[in-house]
Amino acid sequence: MKVYVVGAGAIGGVVGGYLSKAGYDITLADIAKEHIEAIKASGLTIDVDNQKINIPVKAIDAEEFARQECQNVDLVILAVKAQHTEQALRPIIHHLHFNSIVLSMQNGLCENVIASIIGKERTMGCFVNLFADYMEPGVIQYGGVGSLYIGELDGKITPRLEQIHQMLLAWGPAQMTNNIWGYLWSKLAYGAVLTATALVDETMADVIEPMENRELLFVLASETLSVANRLEISPMGFDDWEPTLIYPKETRDAAKLNDQWNTLIKRLRSYKKVKSGIWRDLAVRKRKTEVPYHLNPVIEQGKKLGISMELTKKVVSMIQEIENGSRKMSWNNIVELKNRIN
Repeated sequence: MKVYVVGAGAIGGVVGGYLSKAGYDITLADIAKEHIEAIKASGLTIDVDNQKINIPVKAIDAEEFARQECQNVDLVILAVKAQHTEQALRPIIHHLHFNSIVLSMQNGLCENVIASIIGKERTMGCFVNLFADYMEPGVIQYGGVGSLYIGELDGKITPRLEQIHQMLLAWGPAQMTNNIWGYLWSKLAYGAVLTATALVDETMADVIEPMENRELLFVLASETLSVANRLEISPMGFDDWEPTLIYPKETRDAAKLNDQWNTLIKRLRSYKKVKSGIWRDLAVRKRKTEVPYHLNPVIEQGKKLGISMELTKKVVSMIQEIENGSRKMSWNNIVELKNRIN
């Protein structure tokens, strides 16, 4: 199987690197020319568990890949930011054949965008919850192993799904699911919580641990979960995140929820990466985040269903204000959000 990983940053770099290490035919493609040149010259280095693993892997500049004649690629693992989905995919469509698959290894509901371009039959979903960061050209920090599920959009367990699953086991404990949308919507609710932590220049755990912040975060997550509920999607738990303890509010068991939340905090504190990728985009890389591309489709869906998502809208606007410099990261942002639910 000829595989191209488009987007060789945190997620794509880690997964592509491990697959190449296992002997699969992997090529990493990225628009960051210095990153690609570093990989060509010295291999990809993954910094994990205080060890540096160097992996020889084929690499190509994304623009050069787009210019090439058809490469008959069997599988494209798309691992770019959500806002770059269409611009990354359209230039390489000619490399796909009738049975090619594009596997979205992204956050958000990018599967819908991909399916609108190449068709549902060539699109496969993936939920991924790895904690990794691009550190410098040729180097990825792999700071926390999490879950990875792949699934067909219609929920069927197919031979091609089983084949790709088998390959992904070279990375780690990848799993198949018949409810990929359940994982994707659950991750959106979890992502809304982690997005809120990026409003403060503190670790994720430090923002979500105080008891006085928890109700705010439960309400925030519940907005997305309420939309999923109306769409008759069953959100799935993963990595100590259990959405059914949060929504619906009427069935919450406070003691059980707080115990689970404490377990989640302990997990987050165990990761080498203690702040979110959104925080890193804002504070370190000084670039726009993919937050609107994650949460605006949820807000739009909520609007169609008559569900108010005022808190989610406010979080998105606050992140955009930090992006444009009109707001700073501060605990006051959390206070401002809490005032909206009191």
